[in-house]
This record gives sequence, C-alpha cells and structure tokens, in this order.
Amino acid sequence: MRQGIHPAYGPVVFRDRAADYAFLTRSTMTSEKTVEWEDGNTYPVVDVEISNVSHPFYTGTARVLDTAGRVERFERRYGKKG
Repeated sequence: MRQGIHPAYGPVVFRDRAADYAFLTRSTMTSEKTVEWEDGNTYPVVDVEISNVSHPFYTGTARVLDTAGRVERFERRYGKKG
C-alpha cells in the first residue's frame, strides 16, 4: 500500500436526528462539529437523515402496495388468458 494517499480512519459519531439515536464507529468521514460521547472523549459528529432505527423497513412501518388490485385491473383491461 502506498503511503500518504489514504484518508485518515478514526472514530466518528453518526447521529440520526429523526430518531434521537447516535452510535460511535470508525470511518474516514470527518466533520467540523463535535460531540462529547459517553466515555468523556470528544469525537466528530456526522448527522444522517436515516439509520436502521428510523428506516421504515427496519421499524416495520413500511407500506405494502396493493398488488392484488393491480393484477385484477390488468386482467380487466387486457383479458384473462386461460
């Protein structure tokens, strides 16, 4: 690996403001904003719009489309084969 071409890889806090949830991980992302974490250290913080805590798929609030109605409408329009 060549030296000096890779971004710095360090601890960063990702914060989901919609769900009021934050987690500490390592990343190459940086930010001017900082936050004091539970361990007393200060880390850069990156605000995200959606995380696994607020995403509809993971929370179980995803909407299911009415596919049965679409099939019936298609069959009415173009006729049912068979």
